[in-house]
Amino acid sequence: MAFGKGRGNKRTSTSSYASTITMVVFVALCVVGVWMLSTNSFIPSQITQATTRTVIAETERSDVSASSNGNEEPEPTKPESDEHPTFQDNPGKLPDDAVKSEDEQQKSAKEKTNSKAGDEGERQNQKQETETQQNNEKENKKNDEGQVKEVVKEFEKEQKEQREEDAGSQLGNNKGTQEQENVQGKDMQDVKQGQDQDSNTDVTYTDATKEELPLEVGKRYASQKSKDQENGQQQQQQEDQNSKNEENGQQQLDDQNSKNEENGQQQQQEDQNSKNQENGQQQQQEGQNSKNEENGQQQQQEDQNLGKEESGQQNMENNNMVNDENVKEQKNMKDENGQQDEQSTTKEENVEQQQAEQKDEKKQEGAGASGFGSGIPKESAESQKSWKSQATESKDEKQRQTSESNNADSIMTGKAWELCNATAAYDYIPCLDNEEAIKKLTSRGHFEHRERHCPEDPPTCLVSLPEGYKESIKWPESRDKIWYHNVPHTKLAEVKGHQNWVKVTGEFLTFPGGGTQFIHGALHYIDFLQQSVKNIAWGKSTRVVLDVGCGVASFGGFLFERDVIAMSLAPKDEHEAQVQFALERKIPAISAVMGTKRLPFPSRVFDLIHCARCRVPWHNDGGMLLLELNRMLRPGGYFVWSATPVYQKLEEDVQIWKEMSALTKSMCWELVTINKDKLNGIGAAIYQKPTTNECYEKRKHKKPPMCKNNDDSNAAWYVPLQACMHKVPTNVVERGSKWPVSWPRRLQTPPYWLNSSQMGIYGKPAPLDFTTDYEHWKHVVSKVYMKEMGISWSNVRNVMDMRAVYGGFAAALKDLQVWVMNVVNINSPDTLPIIYERGLFGIYHDWCESFSTYPRSYDLLHADHLFSKLKARCNLVPVMAEVDRIVRPGGKLIVRDEANVIREIENMLKSLHWDVHLTFSKHQEGILSAQKGFWRPDTSQTST
Repeated sequence: MAFGKGRGNKRTSTSSYASTITMVVFVALCVVGVWMLSTNSFIPSQITQATTRTVIAETERSDVSASSNGNEEPEPTKPESDEHPTFQDNPGKLPDDAVKSEDEQQKSAKEKTNSKAGDEGERQNQKQETETQQNNEKENKKNDEGQVKEVVKEFEKEQKEQREEDAGSQLGNNKGTQEQENVQGKDMQDVKQGQDQDSNTDVTYTDATKEELPLEVGKRYASQKSKDQENGQQQQQQEDQNSKNEENGQQQLDDQNSKNEENGQQQQQEDQNSKNQENGQQQQQEGQNSKNEENGQQQQQEDQNLGKEESGQQNMENNNMVNDENVKEQKNMKDENGQQDEQSTTKEENVEQQQAEQKDEKKQEGAGASGFGSGIPKESAESQKSWKSQATESKDEKQRQTSESNNADSIMTGKAWELCNATAAYDYIPCLDNEEAIKKLTSRGHFEHRERHCPEDPPTCLVSLPEGYKESIKWPESRDKIWYHNVPHTKLAEVKGHQNWVKVTGEFLTFPGGGTQFIHGALHYIDFLQQSVKNIAWGKSTRVVLDVGCGVASFGGFLFERDVIAMSLAPKDEHEAQVQFALERKIPAISAVMGTKRLPFPSRVFDLIHCARCRVPWHNDGGMLLLELNRMLRPGGYFVWSATPVYQKLEEDVQIWKEMSALTKSMCWELVTINKDKLNGIGAAIYQKPTTNECYEKRKHKKPPMCKNNDDSNAAWYVPLQACMHKVPTNVVERGSKWPVSWPRRLQTPPYWLNSSQMGIYGKPAPLDFTTDYEHWKHVVSKVYMKEMGISWSNVRNVMDMRAVYGGFAAALKDLQVWVMNVVNINSPDTLPIIYERGLFGIYHDWCESFSTYPRSYDLLHADHLFSKLKARCNLVPVMAEVDRIVRPGGKLIVRDEANVIREIENMLKSLHWDVHLTFSKHQEGILSAQKGFWRPDTSQTST
C-alpha cells in the first residue's frame, strides 16, 4: 500500500482489518515523529553537526569516562581582548557546505513546528514533508561523506531506522527527565560507535584555530561558538533519542501499536503518560541502562563527556547522582522481568570487550602511524650504558681539574606571575644579568663578567615588553629591516652606522648588509673567501660555520644564500643588543663570550670558523682562546681571520701578526693563503687544521702542549679552558678521522663512525636507530605538524628543538625557510656530534637554568618528552617562565610528553594567558600546541 500522496489517498471502508491496523499504526508513528521533531529545535544535518558529533563520540569511546548530563558544554576559553593584533594562523580546511545559513535552519525548524496538525489528512501531509526533510538530510550526509565517511554512514542508517521506530518513543510530561534521558541515549550510542576505537584517548580542540584534523589521524576536532553549541546540543539530543529508540527494541514498538489499534492516537498518548507515571520512565530507560551495564563504563563516560579539568565539575557531580538512580531503577526492572536480559547482556559484553581488546592491541602495535603516538620505541634503558651524557663528561672533567660541584635548588611555587624587576628590563637574560653574582667577582680580566652566572633560585618572573612592540617582520624581509620599537636601541647605529652595520630609518632599523670588514656587503665578502680557497666550497663541503664576534650577524645572514648555516656568537657587551638585532632579523645567534670556560659545543664539529675584526686576543695566555677554536674545529677545517694585523703595518698590528704567526705554526695550522679584497680594502688570512698527528710529533718545543690522554675534548659544560691541544683521531672508525659526505647528502646519511654493534638511543643498532628516527620525524612533520596543528609556518623562522636526539625534527624541516637550534640536554646521551655531522647545529644546555639568548628570540619551541624528564631534577614553573621569556608574542610551543605532564603544562600556559590550540592524548602520551599572546602581569617583583 502506498502512502504520502495527499488527501486523496484515504482508506476505503472495504479495506481489510489488517490494513486498518497498519494505517493506524503508521498515523501514530507520524504523530509521534512530528511531536519529537517539534519539541526540540532541529538543525538540518551539516558539517557542523557531524564534526561536533565526531569530537564527542571519539572522545567518549577512547577514554574511560563520559557524561550523561552534557546539555551544557563548556565554551572554549576566549582569549582576553587586547589592543594588539590577534595572530591569525591556518584557518583549516572546511568543505564548501560546511556551514549552512541561519535562514535555512530557521525554515527547517518552522516547517517541523507547523507540522503539528489535528486531523489525519494533515498528518499525512506532514508525513510527506517529513519524508522530504529526511531525503534532504540524507543528501546532506552524502555531501559530507568525503570527510566523515564512517560517521555519516552510520548516522544515515540511524536516521532511516529511527523514523520507523518513533512510535515507541515517550511523549513524557517531564521535560527535564526527557532531556536527561536524551543525553544518556547519546552517550550510549557514542559508546557503541567507540568499540572500534582506542580506550584511552582525551581530546580538546579550542576555538583558537578552528582547524579540522584529517581522518588519517583518526580524529576530527571543531570549535563551536556559543550559539552553535546550544543548537548542536539540542540537535544531538534529538538524534540520540532516536538512537535510543532503536535500542528499546521491537517489544516496545509492539506494545505501543497494540494500544494504538484499540484506542487510537488519543488513547495511545494517555496510556503512554500513565505508564510513564507508574514505572518512572522504566521502559524508556530500560534499553539505555541495559547498554550502560553492557559496556560497564557508564560512570567513566560521564567524566569524559565533560572531560576537561577546567570546566563542568558541577555537572559531573549531578550526573553521578542521576545515574546512580538510573542504575537502581534498572536493577528493579530486571528483578521484575527475569534474568534473560542479563544473560544476553553478559554475552554481548564479553564479545564486545574481546573485539575491543583485539583492536586495541593492533593499534598499540601501530602506535604513531598517525603521528600523534611516539612512532618509535621509548629510549632504551640499556642504551644509556653505551652513551655518555654531557653532564657526565663535564662533571668528570671538572672534578679532575677543580673538584667543583654545582647543585640546583627547587623553587617555591604557587605565587602569581609578576614582572621581573631587573635593571635589564625587557632585555633581561637571567644568567648574564645576575648583578649580584657579578659584583662578587674577583677578576674581570678574562671577561668573567660576560660569562654565565645563573641565579641560585631560577627566576619565575616574566619579562616585560618594549613599549610599542609589534609582530616581528617575516623572513627574508627581516634580514634588511626590523621594527625599531621591538629592539629600541640606537647606540650601535650611532657608532657603526658608517660601516653599514645598522641605521635608523623612520620607524625601522635597517641593515645594509655591511660590516666592519665588508662595508660594501656581506655577499661579496663571502664570494671573496670562496675565490681565495676553492676547497671551502660553500654549501657542499663547508656547511656548518662558527662566526665569532659576529656583530649584527650579517655574515651569517647572507650565508643562507650559499646553503650554509652559521652559529653567530657575541657577548652582551657595550655593542648594545648586537645579538638581539641578529635574532630579530631572524638570523641564528647566541650571547656568549670566549673567556675562561669552554664554549658549549662538542669537539671537532665546525667546518669553518670565522673572525672578522672580532677583537679576541688570540695570542694571549699561551693561545688559550685560539686553542679553544682548535678544539671545536674539524680536522681539515678552515679558520678565516679577517683583521687589521693581516693587512695593516701599524706597530701594534705588526706585533700581533708576529705572535699570531708563531702560535699558529706551533699548533701545526697551515697558512693556506693571505688574500686582499680590493673593493672593501681588507685582507684575510685562511688557516687549515691538520688531519694527522705527524706535525705534532715533530715539534721541537712542544708548546702548546698536548692535552693529557684522559682529557675529554667533548666535555664543554662549565669546563675551564686549558692551554693544550688534543690529538687528531686516526682510527678510520673514530669521529673526526674523515670529512663528512657533501651536503645535502650528509643530512640523511648515518655518520660513518656509528657502527651496528653500538646500541642506539631507542634500542636498535645505531645506524638503524638514526634512520628510524629520521623517518619518524619526516612523517610527524609532514602529516601532523604541517597540516593538523593550526600553525601558519610562513610566520615561523627561528625554531628551537628543546630536546634534540639525532636532530631528526630539524632535518625534517629542511625544505622550509627555517633554522633550528638543536639543544642537547646535559643529562641526555651526548648525540650533539651526530647533529653536526649531518650538517645541522646545536648547543649543550641544562633547562634547569636560563638559556643564553635575549627575550622574544624564537618563533617556535618544540619539546619532545622534555618536561617529564626535567621534573625529577628541577621545578617546572621557572622552566615555563623561561619558555615564556624566549618565545615572541605570537610564537608557538609544541609539546609531546606524558599525558599527565601535558595537563600540567596546559594549566601553566593558561595561567600565562597563552592560547592553547590543541591537546591530544593516546596510550598515556599526549601532544599540545599553544600560542603566546601580548599579556603581561600588572605587578612587578619587589626585588630580583
